[in-house]
Amino acid sequence: MKWRTVIATGLFVALGIGAAEAEGMFETFDTNPSTRWTYFTDTVMGGVSTGNATFERDAAGGFVRLSGEVSTDNNGGFIQVRRTLSDRLADTTKGVRLKVRGNGAAYFLHLRTKGTRLPWQYYQAQFATSQDWTDVQLPFSAFKPSDSFLRKTPRADTVSSVAIVAFGRDHTALIEVSEVAWF
Repeated sequence: MKWRTVIATGLFVALGIGAAEAEGMFETFDTNPSTRWTYFTDTVMGGVSTGNATFERDAAGGFVRLSGEVSTDNNGGFIQVRRTLSDRLADTTKGVRLKVRGNGAAYFLHLRTKGTRLPWQYYQAQFATSQDWTDVQLPFSAFKPSDSFLRKTPRADTVSSVAIVAFGRDHTALIEVSEVAWF
C-alpha cells in the first residue's frame, strides 16, 4: 500500500492506499517514528539490561539508535525496539532489507507472527554491523524459530511485527538503522 501523510489539526494521519506494507520501503525513520516504534528491555521479565532507543537525523536522513548495556544477569539479555505491522505482507514477500551501522558487533532482527503467541516466541536472524552504512538482506529462510513449537520458517503473510535487537550476551550495544524494507 502506498502511504500519504495528511496534516489535520496539527496531527499526522497516515492514510493507506492499495496493499500496505507489501514489497518496498517500510520505514525510513523520517516522520514521527516514535509513534510507531516501542523500546523495551529484559526488565519486563526481571532482567537488568539498560539502554534506550533515540530517533536521530543527520544529513542523510532519519535513523533509530539502539544503545545500552545488555546483561544476562537475572535470566535477562536483551534491549530492543519493535514496530507492529498495520497490514499483512504479501505472501510473495521474500525477506527484510536493512540499512545499518554500528560498533562492529552482531545484532538481530526478530519477527513475530500470528503463531508467536507467547512473549518469548519469535523468529531471529543475525547480522553484522560496521562503522559505515551497510545494506543487509535477510531472507525469511535465514530466520530461526525460538522454540520447537513454531514453524521452521516464518510465512510472510503472518508477520505481525519486526524488532531490532541487541541480544544474548553481556555487551555494550550500539546499532543504528536508517531503513527497513521488504523484498
